[in-house]
Amino acid sequence: MADNRIYNFSAGPSMLPVPVLERCAADMLNYQGSGMSVMEMSHRSKVYDGIIKETEATLRRVLSIPDNYKVLFLQGGATTQFAAIPMNLLKTGKADYALTGSFASKAYKEAQKFGDMHAAFSSKETNFDHVPTQDELDIRPDADYFYICANNTIYGTEYQYDPETPAGVELVADMSSNILSKPVDVSKYGVIYAGAQKNMGPAGVTVVIVREDLLGNYPLEKYPVMLDWKTMADKDSMYNTPPTYGIYVLGLVAKWVEDMGGVKAMQERAEKRSSMLYDYLDSQDFYKTVAAKDSRSHMNVTFRTGNDELDAKFAKESMAAGMSNLKGHRSVGGMRASIYNAMPIEGVEKLIDFMKKFAEENK
Repeated sequence: MADNRIYNFSAGPSMLPVPVLERCAADMLNYQGSGMSVMEMSHRSKVYDGIIKETEATLRRVLSIPDNYKVLFLQGGATTQFAAIPMNLLKTGKADYALTGSFASKAYKEAQKFGDMHAAFSSKETNFDHVPTQDELDIRPDADYFYICANNTIYGTEYQYDPETPAGVELVADMSSNILSKPVDVSKYGVIYAGAQKNMGPAGVTVVIVREDLLGNYPLEKYPVMLDWKTMADKDSMYNTPPTYGIYVLGLVAKWVEDMGGVKAMQERAEKRSSMLYDYLDSQDFYKTVAAKDSRSHMNVTFRTGNDELDAKFAKESMAAGMSNLKGHRSVGGMRASIYNAMPIEGVEKLIDFMKKFAEENK
C-alpha cells in the first residue's frame, strides 16, 4: 500500500484495489490515445462502446454467467431495484421475502406497494443476528419469486448456501455486498443484482443479472420506463446515458479479480481474512461478536465491547491509528470491519494488533 493511504474498513463506498486506482489515474487525461478522459467521453462513441462491451464480457467470464442471462448496467442504486423487482416479476401478485436485516426489510416494504407480500422468514426478534436454514423458510408454492439479501452489511450475516424454492418460484438475490467474493451458480437464480460500491467499483452503477425468459412477460405501461428491464436489455443498457465512468472502473475491478485468480481466489482470501478476525474474537472475552456463528459474514465482521463509551473510543483511536470507518452502523452500534476483496491481509493484521492493544489498555 502507498505510504499515505489508510486501511479503509467502510461498508460502502469502500476501498478499491490499488492497481485499479493507478490505472484510472494513468488513463485520466487521455484514455488509450483517445485524447480525452472516459469521464468526458460520449457513451455513443466507438471507444466507449468497446469499454462497456469489455466490461460485460469480463464480468460474464469472472462470474460464469450463462448465455441466457442479460447483464444490465443501471442507475439508481440497489434501492431502485426494490421496486423494479416486483414490477418486472409479479404475475400472480404474490412474492415471499426473507427478512434478515435493514435492506431486505426495506425491499419488502417497497414491494408491498405492488402486491401480496409474505415474510417467509424474519430474524427481527433477535435483532437480525442470523439468516435462515432451508428448513426455516416458509415459501408459498404459488409465489412468483422468493427474495433474499445474500449478505447483510449492517448485522454481519451471510447466506452460505443457495436457498431452494418450489418449482416455478424464482430465486432473487441482492448480492450488493458479497458479489465477486466467491463463486456463484447463477443458473440457480432468476435475478441477481448488486450496487457496485461495496465490492465492484464506485457508487453510481447497479448491475442486474436476469434470465432472458423473465423479461417482458407483461406490459409495464403504467410503470416508469427506466425500471423496465426489457427496455434496458433491448438497448444494451444505453436507453439513456449510463453511468459511464463507473462502468469503466467496474470493468477494471472485474479484470483485477480475474488476474488475481478469479472468484475462487477471492473466496480463499475472504475466508482467510474473516477467519483471522473471528478466531481472535472467539479467543478472548473483551469483545463480543454480534452475528450467530453459523451465519457469520466473510465481508462484514460485527463486534462490540458492550460499553458505548468504549466503542466510541475504539472508533476514534482506530482512526488515529490509520484505520477508517470501523464504527458500527447507527442502528446496531459497536464496531464493524468491512473486509471486501480489495482489503489486503495486512489491513486485518493491523486491525487485530490494534484490537489487542486496545483491549489491554481498557480492561
